[in-house]
Amino acid sequence: MLSKFDYYKPVSLEKATEYLNENSETKILAGGTDLLISLQKNKERCKHILDIKAIPELNRFTYTEGRGYFIGAAITVNQISEEKLLREKYPAISQGADALGSYQVRNRATMVGNICNASPGADLAAPLLVYDAKVHIASSEGIRATDLCDFFTGVKKTILKPKDLVIGISIPDVERGDRSVYLRKSRIKGADLCNVAIALRINPENKLSIALGAVSTIPMRLFELERKIAERELTPELGDWLAAEIKTYINPRRDSIRSSPEYRYLITGVLAKRGLLKLIDKEGA
Repeated sequence: MLSKFDYYKPVSLEKATEYLNENSETKILAGGTDLLISLQKNKERCKHILDIKAIPELNRFTYTEGRGYFIGAAITVNQISEEKLLREKYPAISQGADALGSYQVRNRATMVGNICNASPGADLAAPLLVYDAKVHIASSEGIRATDLCDFFTGVKKTILKPKDLVIGISIPDVERGDRSVYLRKSRIKGADLCNVAIALRINPENKLSIALGAVSTIPMRLFELERKIAERELTPELGDWLAAEIKTYINPRRDSIRSSPEYRYLITGVLAKRGLLKLIDKEGA
């Protein structure tokens, strides 16, 4: 049973940040697929609900040549999945959107909500990380942007302060020839939480970017591994080396109900090799 709370649905960003500044214990509602369940099960409590869906800036879903995409906090996962240009230019992000929950969940869930929930296995985190996405945050002090790779601080934890409101995520533009892939392994086929998630991207300069989910306390970009790979040639033979090397960068939780650490070590290597071979064969684009 839901506890009592005040409900407010502003139509401007200014009113939203004012409300956050004046009311403590406020939860932000966009899709509500995580928040409402947590409130119903008394995992979270609040005095105020701030519904952000009517704020114009948060409903922006725009592409600008040379700058890339801006995806507002009210944009649903299905809107992302159905955006043809985004699927062309950023295939891993579309694949992550396709993998998130059921069709019904994707009709409500938002990309920003998936990121702010900060689950280690968030399906959209790894794809966004390989594209150097930025999180745009509003407060009564103004708007700031931070790299997504600096956003997560722990399981279900981020850098956000109580009076912060994420207004959207920006993704830099990519050049022709950029390709990517998102792969995941879950317990069963369909709408299930992933045991291992990986996104790989190769840009036109043949630079490989890699990000992982569900294998540590946070989704993570593997910058150190990328630097090692930069010293090697991207050939099919690199797959076996990558499968072994990537395991040294993960730290699966032993208390997770999803799968054992041993299984995740194995599958991380398998998916890394599979993803690399897909991109080398240009199947990820």
